[in-house]
Amino acid sequence: MCAIAGFVGLSYDAQTAQKMLTTMQKRGPDDFGIFQAGECCLLHTRLSIVDPAGGAQPMHLSWHGETYTIVYNGELYNTEEIRAVLQKLGHTFQSHSDTEVVLHAYAQWEEGCVDQFNGIFAFAVWEHKRKKLFLARDRIGVKPLFYKKHSEGILFASEIKTILTYPGVKAELDATGVTQIFMIGPGRVPGDGVLKGICELEPGCYGYFINGKWNWRRYWKLRDREHTEDFEETAEYVRYLVTDAIQRQMVSDVPIGTFLSGGLDSSLISSVCAKVCQQQGRVLPTFSVDYENNDKYFVPGKFQPNSDNSYIRIMQNYLSSDHHWSVLTPEDLVNVLEQATIARDLPGMADVDFSLLAFCKEIRKYVKVALSGECADEIFGGYPWYRDPEVRTVDGFPWAQNTAERADFLNERFLTSVNPIEFVKDHYNLTLSQCDILPGINTEERRMKEMVNLNHRWFMQTLLDRKDRMSMFCGLEVRVPFCDYRIAEYLYGVPWAYKDYQGKEKGLLRYAMADYLPPEVLHRKKSPYPKTYDPRYLQLVSQRLKALLKKPDAPILQLVKMEALENLLTGDFKWPWYGQLMKVPQTIAYMLQVNYWLEHYHIDIV
Repeated sequence: MCAIAGFVGLSYDAQTAQKMLTTMQKRGPDDFGIFQAGECCLLHTRLSIVDPAGGAQPMHLSWHGETYTIVYNGELYNTEEIRAVLQKLGHTFQSHSDTEVVLHAYAQWEEGCVDQFNGIFAFAVWEHKRKKLFLARDRIGVKPLFYKKHSEGILFASEIKTILTYPGVKAELDATGVTQIFMIGPGRVPGDGVLKGICELEPGCYGYFINGKWNWRRYWKLRDREHTEDFEETAEYVRYLVTDAIQRQMVSDVPIGTFLSGGLDSSLISSVCAKVCQQQGRVLPTFSVDYENNDKYFVPGKFQPNSDNSYIRIMQNYLSSDHHWSVLTPEDLVNVLEQATIARDLPGMADVDFSLLAFCKEIRKYVKVALSGECADEIFGGYPWYRDPEVRTVDGFPWAQNTAERADFLNERFLTSVNPIEFVKDHYNLTLSQCDILPGINTEERRMKEMVNLNHRWFMQTLLDRKDRMSMFCGLEVRVPFCDYRIAEYLYGVPWAYKDYQGKEKGLLRYAMADYLPPEVLHRKKSPYPKTYDPRYLQLVSQRLKALLKKPDAPILQLVKMEALENLLTGDFKWPWYGQLMKVPQTIAYMLQVNYWLEHYHIDIV
């Protein structure tokens, strides 16, 4: 994986280019490159995974009278199939890197190349003679791509921090951005970078910048279809899709490992990988995170019914893996609050981010690539809100059933230009209006397809942001096999009764992959990413917030009411602030992140 950036129609300065590259080094510590000619500048930093010698970027190609230059961040999982097709069309290759295949594919098919790709990617291609910039992003949105349009030019990058480095770009937060932070944060409006003027190319989209104009279009979305296969045929095809996706994503010229939480998704990925490694005479490295004193303080709840430890040990023995534990203290979490905020360029999921960042630093000591189980819950219907009628039937984002409570935090000055309740409602309704659903289906089936779309467009993107930024900040590439677009496409059309087989969350997945897991793990009730239950964590973040409230010039006090933050120190929620894990300690940490973000990025409230 890598970081990319560039601009067209803006002035070039070598010092500016170097500053931008500096912000990209965490994502790409192994190499860097610059292309600059006329009005175009392309920047690249590299984390070498496939063909370290032959994959240097920016990469150039002359084909049929045009010269193309690419900067690419991603991994293509059907590289060899596309290479074979291109060779038959007269293309020759100098390396076995996927970057070269992407470049040749663009030269051959232009924007149609994205329809050929199975992978995770964000890339830019400059056409020298036509003076045309092409930007594209993978279907699911695993790899990021932000941009800022100027009057005569465009600036783009993998991360917001790189865009902010360019001279004249200001970090500004208007009322709409403030409303995002407090009403839907740590989620974001699709295509919005929160800061004023900064946008994100949405998943499944590409765009052209030519003659000073920027135009983009969506090339992929979830589309409904009639499902004609019976349950057994469906399970057989799901098994093929899941195993094929995992095996494809094991391709690497450097060591790989897997995240292992003891839950269904990471255990399945680890089991498939372990079998492949055994066939190759290797032992799979697996990695788990735990928290000091969780054996003492863990309390089962609606969203986290049991602890991971015993299930991880069962899987460790079942796989005979080379297992590594990371045990984090409350201090470990609080001490990376600032780093996690910088990694994400936005306030994030509090200690869910902090722990992942610390965990990834440990994993990177052993491997450069790891596979993780994100997004199975969105696709197969695993979250509690898919199956809880109290949540499922209520209008609103199901992972944030606290809109009124959130609105109570906002200072009155923002309520004159934005109605926070209507803001959330409008975006919720817009997403529902954009769902592709076949006519004539029953009410439950329609609602479940709406839920898939809501999760796909919103909640899943927050988790992918988290996994990409925390891992790449450590120079670790994390792949997510359940984000294979073929799985998402197929499962969207599968009836809910199949997905909920035997009344169990992800029942279809459990049935299809039953022989890959021991019974205890196969039938384990879903439990989310682990968090700390140590009361010291609450004490530490509360101490920080109390100290913050003594500073009248604290930036966050421009946005929220003092009494709302004071009440947070002694209050509780019926529902988590966001998702399943962000309860009071995590919400306090989120507010600390907001304040640090405002300070560190010197954000002006406009």
